[in-house]
Amino acid sequence: MNDGSERAAPTLSDVARHAGVSLATADRVVNRRAGVRAATIERVEAAIRDLRFERHAGAAALARRAGFRAVALLPRGTNPFIARLAEELSEAARIEGLRRLDLSVETVDGFDAARLAEAIRRAGAEAEGLIAIGLDDPGVALAIDELAARGVPLVTLVSDVPGAARARYVGIDNRAAGRVAASLVGRFAPPGEGRVLVLIGSRDLRDHRDRLEGFRETLAGGFAHLRPLGIVEGQDDAGQSFAAVRQALAAAPEPPVAVYSAGAGVAGLAAALHEAGLRPVVVAHELTDETRPLLESQALDALIVQDPGHEARSAVRVLMAALAGTALSEDQERIRIEIILKDNLPK
Repeated sequence: MNDGSERAAPTLSDVARHAGVSLATADRVVNRRAGVRAATIERVEAAIRDLRFERHAGAAALARRAGFRAVALLPRGTNPFIARLAEELSEAARIEGLRRLDLSVETVDGFDAARLAEAIRRAGAEAEGLIAIGLDDPGVALAIDELAARGVPLVTLVSDVPGAARARYVGIDNRAAGRVAASLVGRFAPPGEGRVLVLIGSRDLRDHRDRLEGFRETLAGGFAHLRPLGIVEGQDDAGQSFAAVRQALAAAPEPPVAVYSAGAGVAGLAAALHEAGLRPVVVAHELTDETRPLLESQALDALIVQDPGHEARSAVRVLMAALAGTALSEDQERIRIEIILKDNLPK
């Protein structure tokens, strides 16, 4: 006997109502038919996640194919943005799994190119498709090329390997993000000449290198009175970032008027500046449990943000399209940059 304690499973009508669209529109999104705007697709997808609506593949599709096996390779460590990305990938995979995708999330040493290449080959021997945060390294590119030659697509996420035969890159324009960071630093820094310190995770990460190049380009072109103090690597780890910044400050001929953090480990950066009694302009990346309190306390001035949920869903959609041979909505897969200050910090 049903005493009403268990809620009935949500229906497609519930999804349509929650998203504020017609039943026909919800049906088109669920069944991936054309003719729906990208913004509307996102609203329906959000309703599906909110209601935990389960989409079952049609009987004909199930008869044709039981499912695709896929693996997402993410760097292990303490980077809170990567932790959030892993959660979002698991959720996106749960939803997409009902459309014939079985995706598991695995961790690997993200700063060791040889181990990443080995992990790509190992996962590619069993999986039919991969998602990976790339290292721009010849060995990693070769591993991706080997998969492509066997018909196994790999989607690079957040950090690209542009010379490789990857199916697609999903992420922001990191060179543009670096240019935005330089513009913020240039406008926020006090007038007059000064030095700028840059913290990155690793030069082997294409996203960090692209940010650095964009930053240098705009700083030199528009704010020539601000000169580089140095570039330090913190491996996206708070402890290593603290040590690297502390050492750089001790060796510097003068304190920086601004600091740009192109990667993670921002808590370590803030701690090193606090220990030195310095409060330069600080621009960093990503809104996380680590950076939010620093922005609230004004230890940071601005964050340049990408949406990990959008990136995870896009990576899964792109991989599924590559596996199933279906089309994508290009506007839906465009990942945008957002600037967050204390004034517009989301609750």
